[in-house]
Amino acid sequence: MSFSGEVKKELCEQISPARHCKLAEISAIIAFCGKLVVDKDQTLILKLQTESTILTKKIFLLLKQVFRVSAELTTRAISAKKNLYELTLSAEETGLVLAACKLSAAEEEKNGYPLKVESTIVTKSCCRRSFIRGAFLAAGSLSNPNKAYHFEIVVGQEKNGELLCEVMRSFDIDAKMIARKYHHVVYVKEGAQIVDLLNVMEAHVALMEFENVRILKDMRNTINRKVNCEAANINKTVKAASRQVEDILYIRDKVGLATLAEGLEEIALLRIEYPEASLKELGEMLSPPVGKSGVNHRLKKLCEIAEGLRTSSI
Repeated sequence: MSFSGEVKKELCEQISPARHCKLAEISAIIAFCGKLVVDKDQTLILKLQTESTILTKKIFLLLKQVFRVSAELTTRAISAKKNLYELTLSAEETGLVLAACKLSAAEEEKNGYPLKVESTIVTKSCCRRSFIRGAFLAAGSLSNPNKAYHFEIVVGQEKNGELLCEVMRSFDIDAKMIARKYHHVVYVKEGAQIVDLLNVMEAHVALMEFENVRILKDMRNTINRKVNCEAANINKTVKAASRQVEDILYIRDKVGLATLAEGLEEIALLRIEYPEASLKELGEMLSPPVGKSGVNHRLKKLCEIAEGLRTSSI
């Protein structure tokens, strides 16, 4: 099962104790995976479609607990491994559910009327949690955190997407919405924000798994940055030492190291003998010892002498 599937499985096992929270969750599920269609009697009836067996069971349970109604279920195979589950309510049941869930018909589309949800369904914080959970169960997905951080919910009606963003932002989650083909998508891409979302939806097991992966990835990234930084510093030191040795050998071959001042001759001989030593290590070998800045000053002086000799020989 995918990580997204595991999260949905955990959320489908949760049933809010309060009726108003159940209503908010049902409202989101219907708004994001349901629509009104005209039946043979020319009346509007509600149909819900999902490929998820566990979500189908949860819808049945919520409808029974809140409205004491049982939807008619039909199943259709859409591939060798996938079924499409369609739940249908009667005209009377449809009117009851839409009124209680603060849902109304939007502009007619090819296959029926999509549904708009009113903001009055999410006045309480607990209901907003349930609303996000229902929207995710109906039309959401979450990438495996080992690969990427990406949470999204596909939205048919732009107004529903705007409400969903508003609800998420009430929990300090910076949700954004973009247009994608014939739909809109509400998404969150920052790891810490997705952790907050999982907490809001009360997917606590998934939250711990996601957070563990995120911590390990952050640790690896930190280690890699340090290793890369150290490697760059070592490379820089090696290149500098190589230039210094080259300059010292040029001076030796041109005029001899004995022509140098005593302090410069001493550091020149040490650098040739210990080409991989750091400035601190070279300074400690001098008599008397000299600090890093003093060693660096002497090596720069040797570089200037070598450049002067090169210039004069042109």
